[in-house]
Amino acid sequence: VQLQASGGGLVQAGDSLRLSCVVSGRTFSTMAWFRQAPGKEREFVGGINFSGVRKDYLDSVKGRFTISRDNTKNMVSLQMNSLKPEDTAVYYCAGRPQAGITTARANYYYWGQGTQVTVSS
Repeated sequence: VQLQASGGGLVQAGDSLRLSCVVSGRTFSTMAWFRQAPGKEREFVGGINFSGVRKDYLDSVKGRFTISRDNTKNMVSLQMNSLKPEDTAVYYCAGRPQAGITTARANYYYWGQGTQVTVSS
């Protein structure tokens, strides 16, 4: 099983980025994005159920970030708009076989390698 994240980069405040994560080897009921800034704990950013109907977000990204998935491609994406310097972090995609979006890192058993997002002011 592999999760391959891509799409990170260096942008200015107010810009947009789209992260993608392609999964190979299996399908996950629940997919999520987490992020980890230097010196901080890895935190939940957004999650989505299999049908794409249910989504959950970190409060600070609500209205700016949108998570989506394409099950035909076994891929999950994170559209990030109005980026802020505090969004700077390594972003990780994660998969969970069970249904139910959870914000707890320990409930996700499969992880991508991370992609760096840097937002300059």
